[in-house]
Amino acid sequence: MKLTRILALACTLALFATTASAQSTTKLRFESVFPASSLFFESSKYFADRVKALSGGRLQIEMMPPGAVVPPFEVLDAIHKGVLDGGHTAAAYWVGKNRAATLFGPTPGGPFGMDILDYMGWIHEGGGLALYQEFYQKELQRNVVVMPMSSGGPQILGWFNKPVKNWEDLKGRKCRETGITAEVFSRSGMNTVNMPGGEIVPAGQRGVIECAEWVGPAEDMRIGFHTVWKYAYMPSMHEPAAIAELMINGDVWKKLPEDQQEIIKSAVMDATLRSRLVSNKVNAEALVELKEKHGVHIERTPPDILIKILETWDQIAKEESGKNPFFKKVYDSQRAFASQVVPARRNTYAPYDLGANYYWPEKK
Repeated sequence: MKLTRILALACTLALFATTASAQSTTKLRFESVFPASSLFFESSKYFADRVKALSGGRLQIEMMPPGAVVPPFEVLDAIHKGVLDGGHTAAAYWVGKNRAATLFGPTPGGPFGMDILDYMGWIHEGGGLALYQEFYQKELQRNVVVMPMSSGGPQILGWFNKPVKNWEDLKGRKCRETGITAEVFSRSGMNTVNMPGGEIVPAGQRGVIECAEWVGPAEDMRIGFHTVWKYAYMPSMHEPAAIAELMINGDVWKKLPEDQQEIIKSAVMDATLRSRLVSNKVNAEALVELKEKHGVHIERTPPDILIKILETWDQIAKEESGKNPFFKKVYDSQRAFASQVVPARRNTYAPYDLGANYYWPEKK
């Protein structure tokens, strides 16, 4: 009888331990590099909410604003060292460490004419994700796991304090640009200045810069571009398929149960698609508000600038491919994928302007 009671007690304790383990909560601390008022930050908060909901509260991510623990340009190393569990970052910020970073999100030309759907196709169906991990883990020697999250393109040319006539007219202007985009525009003679998103408007207000590029109408309006500059030029080819990234410390990732890893992957894809859907809507609303309420001149980018961006990028990419084997490896992979997908889509998709101009002819 005594033995029976002992066995029953042991079973009860085992069941309690199993139940407690199943209901235990893992809490992680992430930091974003994007301003708290931005659509990017909203996307990262949405991601965190989805993770909590899908995990039944077992996995909770605190998404902190930039500077909460470290400055934006130090987030990658903070995640690598375990100071942060993860973060919502931008590959463009790490171009100084290895210029191949520009191929993972902020690539001029798409690249090779790809839009965001094509680019995400390369990431998930064309071998891009494996190269993405290789870039951080082997090339940069950082203990992180990365995946694309939150669409930021197509990005507009930028905001200016006076009209822009052509490529040559960019010469001498002091503008905020980042990543490889800065080098592309610097070859026009532009004086480029790199700074995080939260510093752009204050720099413009102080006269440190006279023009700037960030994302698009709604995102830029949220952080106050319209209070400094009254000329906004769009579209552009410098980051037509830009996407941000979610980064997690490698050891933290390995400790997560497989189901929670899959939850993160699903929430990342969910947040990325939603960010594109949201931005299409809010950009349309922002264009009306910028013109009618804030007196912003919405201008078409001079065609020669669009072509010059592509020509200049091709030259830079050729130079970099000749001296950076990993850059060439990724670039060739993208070219191979785009050579199939882009021509095929041109054959199967009607030009967007066809339906747009039929129903909504542009007013001259």
